[in-house]
Amino acid sequence: MHLKLIACEILYREFCWAAARSPHRVDVQFLPKGLHDIGKVGMNARLNEAVDGENGNGCDAVLLGYALCSNGLVGLKAGTVPLVLPRAHDCITLFLGDKRRYLDYFQSNPGVYFKTSGWIERGEQLEQLGPESIQTLSGMNQSYEELVEKYGEDNAKFLMEQFGDMTRNYSKLTFIEMGIEPDDRFEQETRRQAGERGWRFEKLLGDMQLITDLVDGNWDDERFLVVPPGHEIATTFDEQIVKAVPSNSRP
Repeated sequence: MHLKLIACEILYREFCWAAARSPHRVDVQFLPKGLHDIGKVGMNARLNEAVDGENGNGCDAVLLGYALCSNGLVGLKAGTVPLVLPRAHDCITLFLGDKRRYLDYFQSNPGVYFKTSGWIERGEQLEQLGPESIQTLSGMNQSYEELVEKYGEDNAKFLMEQFGDMTRNYSKLTFIEMGIEPDDRFEQETRRQAGERGWRFEKLLGDMQLITDLVDGNWDDERFLVVPPGHEIATTFDEQIVKAVPSNSRP
């Protein structure tokens, strides 16, 4: 098969590794991590643009290296070829290889925040965000001095407290080791960040199976959704997570 993979750059190393070993021809396009930060409408528009660009290009299917990602994939339409995506709420499922494993770990570890090689080396600071990001529009990426100038000192102090309070419910950093890292630099960076915050650290072995099966064409209905032409992605609000509905349907 000739497959086109459109994926988040957070999974760059993993999908490059998998595509190189796939029995199929896999053309890969990575989109910036910042799509998560521009909201559902903006993310959906960028993804639709990328998918539409593949219509008529001769591939057999377009693969989405994404999870549902705060509904950023809802309404995404299949063009002349099917769309294929994992049944997952967010990318941690892709790193752990199974949505039930992720749920079990998350429920057993309240207050956990995850790190992978992609989350570390592809950037996580607010200054990487563009003018369309929610963080930029809300002022979350402004310095204290900029907030004082714009809102006054008292308001600036309040806003900084609110922005800095976003991590108050976290108490643990878990590094997911995928087995394809060149060395231990990403683990050590996660350990450093955990120590800096006074959080607990844990290393968890990831699982490449969901990633490799996506690019290998092993699309069982339990783990993957195949969206036929003329249909779009919708949520199910149950364990299936996503479903395909006719693109001209209305709620």
